[in-house]
Amino acid sequence: MSIAKTITIGASTTHPLTVHRLGYGTMRLTGDFIYGEPANRPEALQILRETVKNGINFLDTADYYGEDVTNRLIAEALYPYPDHLVICTKVGATRKPDKGWYAFNKPGELRRSIERNLATLRTDQIQLVHFRIMPHSDTPLEESLEAMFKMQKEGKILHVGISNVNPGELKKALGMGKIASVENAFGYSGRTTFRQHNNETRGMQEVMDICIKNGIPMIPFFSLLNSLPKHDEKIAAIAAKYGATPAQINLAWLLHYNDLLLPIPGTSRLKHFEENRRSVDITLTAQDMEYLG
Repeated sequence: MSIAKTITIGASTTHPLTVHRLGYGTMRLTGDFIYGEPANRPEALQILRETVKNGINFLDTADYYGEDVTNRLIAEALYPYPDHLVICTKVGATRKPDKGWYAFNKPGELRRSIERNLATLRTDQIQLVHFRIMPHSDTPLEESLEAMFKMQKEGKILHVGISNVNPGELKKALGMGKIASVENAFGYSGRTTFRQHNNETRGMQEVMDICIKNGIPMIPFFSLLNSLPKHDEKIAAIAAKYGATPAQINLAWLLHYNDLLLPIPGTSRLKHFEENRRSVDITLTAQDMEYLG
């Protein structure tokens, strides 16, 4: 099977962003529970430098990773940024010393998050920002997205995306303005449902179908964590066929499943980063994909 090597975000706009179809998610570069400094700071910085060195030009981050840890690491490792590098961040959440996750999605809070991202990333405009929907929020989706589109008009954000969204919320967002991308849980074993903190079950395949219908890239998070049961016989069989790891086959499956998928596997180990990167060299056949499903 032939697969697209690049993907374009905001293809219908005047400022499209074309990136390679394997990005890097920075969340794992933080300390335990996605909070605090990395256990191995030199290795974290090296991984970020290796991304650019190896042609990966899409980085996913958030000001609430750490907090601000991944943004500061990105700036330390890569600033001034190469022209081809796209940095995507997320807003809508915050962390507290108890290491919990809390909604931070009122218009004023979103503006503070954007300003913090701009400062820590040392940039005047963020190329892509996903508004992350959090459980137990009393702020209407429309109110939050209106604030995002307002900051886009001000030039602080180039493209607006949405994250952790269910099918109804995505349809509502599409009715409000241009949504450049969707960042949702999606993977080989996680296409049907993904259980939220409030025990709500959301259909991930239905979200993917809406993305395909509208030509919107999906950036899957937890593509490995959500896709690696203790043992999957079909994944194991294809891994053995290609002399690959189960993680590599999971990523290869995503790359072959649909050209609108942009995987962003994250790790804090350089060894695993290199392993993930090599998944783009695995060419699955139509028979492989039919067998995997």
